[in-house]
Amino acid sequence: QVQLVESGGGLVQAGGSLRLSCAASGRPFSSNGMGWVRQAPGKEREFVAAITWSVGNIYYGDFVKGRFTISKDNARNTVYLQMNSLKPEDTAVYYCAAYRPFYSGPAHSARDYAYWGQGTQVTVSS
Repeated sequence: QVQLVESGGGLVQAGGSLRLSCAASGRPFSSNGMGWVRQAPGKEREFVAAITWSVGNIYYGDFVKGRFTISKDNARNTVYLQMNSLKPEDTAVYYCAAYRPFYSGPAHSARDYAYWGQGTQVTVSS
């Protein structure tokens, strides 16, 4: 069983930065990557970014536009999301998720993930 624990959320003013972390324990070898998905109140979940463990392929949601950077530390089984130039519309619960077994694509859809963290709140004030 994979457990994902996010940290790093909080309240920040517009234009500020936050760094989210997601530590994975019990990672199965069949999980090839990790991603971040966010959900704002009253909205559907939205793909933010994903990265594969071995090759390090990186994918971003269209809205990111160079503001966010996903990275990984294979030795620590940890994935990070550096978020800069934050906007009020980035306010959401950010979820870390692990790829479903044997999948290694861009993981834009929630169905591409098999394991989810509990989520961490990010609030950006104007």
